[in-house]
Amino acid sequence: MSMDTDADASAQPPPAALDDEAVLLVGHGSRREASNEQVRALAADLEARLGVPADAAFLELAAPSIPDAIAGLAPTVSRITVVQLSLFAASHVKNDVPLAITQARADHEGTTIRNGAHLGVHPAILDLLDDRARTVEEALEIDRERADVACVLCARGSSDPDANADVHKLARLLYEGRAFDRVEAAFIGVTDPRLEDTLHALAKGRPDGVVVLPYMLGDGVLTERIRDRTLAFDEEYPYVEAAAGDPLGTDSRLLDVLGDRWQEARTDSVAMSCDTCKYKVELDGYEEDIGGARAMLRALTHRESHADRENVDDDPHAHDAPANHVAVCTNQTCAADGAPAVLERLRQEARDSEACDARITRSSCLGQCGDGPMVAVYPDGVWYGGVESDDAGRIVSSHLDRGRIVSDLVEGTL
Repeated sequence: MSMDTDADASAQPPPAALDDEAVLLVGHGSRREASNEQVRALAADLEARLGVPADAAFLELAAPSIPDAIAGLAPTVSRITVVQLSLFAASHVKNDVPLAITQARADHEGTTIRNGAHLGVHPAILDLLDDRARTVEEALEIDRERADVACVLCARGSSDPDANADVHKLARLLYEGRAFDRVEAAFIGVTDPRLEDTLHALAKGRPDGVVVLPYMLGDGVLTERIRDRTLAFDEEYPYVEAAAGDPLGTDSRLLDVLGDRWQEARTDSVAMSCDTCKYKVELDGYEEDIGGARAMLRALTHRESHADRENVDDDPHAHDAPANHVAVCTNQTCAADGAPAVLERLRQEARDSEACDARITRSSCLGQCGDGPMVAVYPDGVWYGGVESDDAGRIVSSHLDRGRIVSDLVEGTL
């Protein structure tokens, strides 16, 4: 490996001129307008920090969407850098945002669109978490330098092992050199260890105080749930003082992280964790997730599940998707074999059926060139190959209406 850093640096392409560039800050989106305003506020602050026009966009539940925001920026600049306001690299970062950007690149061929990494593990975030913990300690009137203070870093929880592992890494880094008796990682949902179990385990060590830090950007349903469970723990164990802190919010230190992620993206130096990505390598317990086409289909399904959610008032991340999502490959080879006609016939048959509950969309290449047209049905994970227009009626009446696979068309299952 060369150690000539000057030569390496000179080989890098020069950064793009700032007067022909815009930044798009992508947040998750919420039905709580206060949470969406936090994203917009960070975008405005980021614009002031970088000296580059910055807009906000959302994955779901709020406007504008990523395609709409890029469509608004593309006529005014030749380069757009997407910066992701996501704490961890789970499915939104790995699937949903790249899918939206890939489609936007096809729609705006004259515009260079770069995709930045998530917030991830960063010294500025550790500094911010330390301050949040100090604030809780002051409220409890305890000092980790003089008493045994345990800390719990509580995140939402994910089905992605990379994301969950980063919570544990942050917890360990927060422990290093900061005089906590212990720092534990916990989750409010999806995966273990759960917050309540972690708190009860900590109580056995009889610490003087327990600080719970919600590792979230906004102050919403999940942060309130963390506060409620921390309060219940505090009441159950009178010999331990416990309280929960505030989420990250719009603290200016997040701009340090976003600025770094912007610079990485615009100089093509984004580094993602591929060695432990469940979509790229086989990990125990996640074997069914490997494969780019599968990840893309899941991203399509997730996006479609949020298409019509304006009247949903329960869990902020509950899905009201149809029973099935059907993706028809309309890439070059499948298109030449008649995929557009298959797509339209499937949609017509679905409209005419009283029992069919499915959303039917086009997709890019599914990696089965020569075996198409390809039709994938989710959540069943059934792929049909060599589908002709006349087969659409059977797929709808048998599989989508009655749950019976059309066996002679099956190319494979996931």
